[in-house]
Parts: sequence; C-alpha cells; structure tokens
Amino acid sequence: MLSLPPLLQVCFIGRSNVGKSSLIRALFSLSPEVEVRVSKTPGHTKKMNFFKVGKYFTLVDMPGYGYRAPEDFVDMVEAYLQERSNLKRTFLLVDGVVGLQKTDHIAVEMLEEFGIPYVMVLTKIDRASRGLLLKNVLEIQEFVKEKTQGCFPQLFLVSSLEFSGVHLLRCFVAHVTGNLPTVEAS
Repeated sequence: MLSLPPLLQVCFIGRSNVGKSSLIRALFSLSPEVEVRVSKTPGHTKKMNFFKVGKYFTLVDMPGYGYRAPEDFVDMVEAYLQERSNLKRTFLLVDGVVGLQKTDHIAVEMLEEFGIPYVMVLTKIDRASRGLLLKNVLEIQEFVKEKTQGCFPQLFLVSSLEFSGVHLLRCFVAHVTGNLPTVEAS
C-alpha cells in the first residue's frame, strides 16, 4: 500500500497581540475548516493549532511569544521548527504600529539559525499613520537586507480589519504550497 507524503505546512508566528488570529481568520475566511477564535485578550493561543486546508496543505497557528507566552513556548516551537521537513514557509508577523521589537529579533535569530525560510508580514497597517508605517517599513526592509539570509525580500502589509493586502498574501500562501502556478508575463 502506498502512503501519501505528508501535506506541506505553513506556520504563522508572532508576538502576543500582533493580530495573528485575526489575520488567519481573514486569510482563510473561504475555508470553513479553519476555525480560529479571536480573543480580546492577548496571548490566548497557548498550544500549536493545526488546520487542514482542504486536501492542499496544513496551516499551523503558533502561540504568541513575548507577553503572556506559554511557559513551554521555546521548547514547543524549537522542536516543531527543527523537525518539520514538510514546513514550506513560516510567516513572521510584526505589528505595523510598533515595528520590530526585541522579541521579534529573537524570533528572526531562531529562524535564521535553523535555516527556516520565512516571510515578514506587517499587521495592523490600518492603525498606523502613513509616516509611522513608512518608517517601520523602511526599517524592516533595511533589517531584512542587512541581517537576514532566509527571509523572503518582499514585505507583506496587511490589515485584517480592512482586508487590505490579505488577497495578495493569500495568493502567496497558495503559491508557496504549490496551489497557485505562476503565470509568465508575455
């Protein structure tokens, strides 16, 4: 009997209160099997949650780090990241209002150390003034260029509230999981 290869996985990780659950809910609003509860209190997700997205791939919702992170966060996340050969991409969420924080730098160091390909997603862009958003985008782009090896060069800017940037990020997730072939421009 043939066994099917494990489904590809994508995971979402970020600080507590970065808007991870809200973004996952917005991104997968068309997938009824992805039922993510959004809480008013940060640090609500305490365990890794796995959601099968149709027969296509598995979405992994990580607990938030930093404020109100679960005690076993480091052990749980490091073990997962080091052992997943079918992890296609990690999406590192950064708050668009506050930019990169010390805890985000630690997350980047971990992803870089393990050689995990990742993408930075700037959340809550609807809450930042244009000047502040531009400052944070430029700082993150400079950081990615100077200090990272495994980070996808394109920063994704999203608002779960206004749905801006969500469609583009959804297409990127579909692409990295092999569910959206690229079309050559003619």
